[in-house]
Amino acid sequence: MPATAKRGEVRTPMKVNVDLASQDIRTPAQKGVTENVSSHGVRVVTTRAWRPNDLLMVRSLVGNFRSRARVVYCEQVARGSFAIGLYLSISAGKWMAASR
Repeated sequence: MPATAKRGEVRTPMKVNVDLASQDIRTPAQKGVTENVSSHGVRVVTTRAWRPNDLLMVRSLVGNFRSRARVVYCEQVARGSFAIGLYLSISAGKWMAASR
């Protein structure tokens, strides 16, 4: 992204365990951890490389958040670890469970 380009939304640093399920039933579900979230996107670290435009279902394992998502990018961040940028559409619920 060029140095002059700015994101349209504020990202909130947040670590939440998530389940990533491909809409292709031949691809097994994968666990991941969010790094940051916004109302239309999330960055997730996982152990699988995903392809841009892969369609996923994202579900938080702590709260009740769920969303359809499209992979925007995938970059290797360490050996066997990948960061994926997801564009969220049709979202519902909260990332974290409400505190008591």
